[in-house]
Amino acid sequence: MKIAKNTVVSVNYKLSDAQNNLIEEGAQPMVYLHGGYENTLPKIEEHLDGKEAGFTSTLQIEPEDGFGEYDSELVKVEDRKVLPEPLEVGMQFEGMADGADDEPVIFTVTEIADDKVVLDGNHPLAGMALRFELSVIDVREATEEEIAHGHVHGAHGHHHGEDDGDDEGEEGDQFRSQPLH
Repeated sequence: MKIAKNTVVSVNYKLSDAQNNLIEEGAQPMVYLHGGYENTLPKIEEHLDGKEAGFTSTLQIEPEDGFGEYDSELVKVEDRKVLPEPLEVGMQFEGMADGADDEPVIFTVTEIADDKVVLDGNHPLAGMALRFELSVIDVREATEEEIAHGHVHGAHGHHHGEDDGDDEGEEGDQFRSQPLH
């Protein structure tokens, strides 16, 4: 079966930077609903469109087609006292970027020095050219439910369950709702 709109695609991948330094090697395949559902980068969808299981390729994606250019306006320094304790590098907080429209940004703590904390609202891969080694392992028709929901269900996809919509208790979530000014 060829990859087309409303197919579920399973892809093994390895992600490196443009200098071939490994960033991530998927322990499990990436499984996504193909066809503009924003489940993967548009350039990956475009590259895989019309391909079949067994297709392998290396694709380089420039920052503007990946996670955007690095924006120094999304870096802020905050007083440590406005953030919860304990505080560690890597923690994330939701806040508003200076001069931003009403879209919240996830800020990551990148540095802690005395009474100041550096928060970065850029995606960790922003500003980087990325190299994806892709290997399509399976293509199937999406179910009506998957199409209606806009994502894959089942193995390596999204699961709807009793606690769906209630993310309380997941590690780190208590830090995601801390407002920043």
